[in-house]
Amino acid sequence: MPGLAREQERPVVVERARGGDGELVLRRCGEHHEIISNGVFLMDTRDGRSERLLVRAAVADLKAPVRVLVGGLGVGFSLAEAVTLPQVAAVTVVEKEPAVIAWHRTHLRHCSAGALEDPRVRVHCADLLEWLAGSPGRGPGAAGDATDGGAGGGVFDAVCLDIDNGPDWTVTASNARLYGAAGLDLVAARMSRRGVLAVWSAAAAPAFEELLRGRFAEVRVRRVPVPRGEPDVVYLARGLRDAAGA
Repeated sequence: MPGLAREQERPVVVERARGGDGELVLRRCGEHHEIISNGVFLMDTRDGRSERLLVRAAVADLKAPVRVLVGGLGVGFSLAEAVTLPQVAAVTVVEKEPAVIAWHRTHLRHCSAGALEDPRVRVHCADLLEWLAGSPGRGPGAAGDATDGGAGGGVFDAVCLDIDNGPDWTVTASNARLYGAAGLDLVAARMSRRGVLAVWSAAAAPAFEELLRGRFAEVRVRRVPVPRGEPDVVYLARGLRDAAGA
């Protein structure tokens, strides 16, 4: 019955929340969920291949123990991938919106495979740039409230960023700072000597790629086809130039 099928695919609002940058809406469309930010589509649970690749490719050549930083919880595909990798010893997730974290204990729990309950995982509710700029006194796995917004610390072997729609299309204007020179400096300061930076983008971002090539000795680009539109892109960078390392 085509009419019934179309009715089942019509988005239904599951929950609305007031976030730091406006309204967030969680919608259900058939068996999938969507997150809408201020009326603009942000992400959904229909695929997830590129979000999983973001973490898998970053960790692939690293030997245990690997410390992972995931910037942006989203619908949870990257976190779910991280906890399946045997060499991963600790995962720190920084997510700005309390509602998104809460949804992963309810409506989106299946998407992150219940990873918030994994003892290796710590989730901080904070703006990533502010968290990166905070005091280095608290590293991954530090004691305290797992969802607090306190300053983070320590260095990471894999830094996986999936903030907004990537460098060239940010729904929230302030997120663009992360993908500029100052933002990359903050990220680089938290990377170990062997560290790998992985950045998700909804489309190719040539200017950002050039910025990476000016800072890292090796930059690779992985494209992931999607059903419609431009491929998702994952940028992988390693060998920080003139880095003191850790």
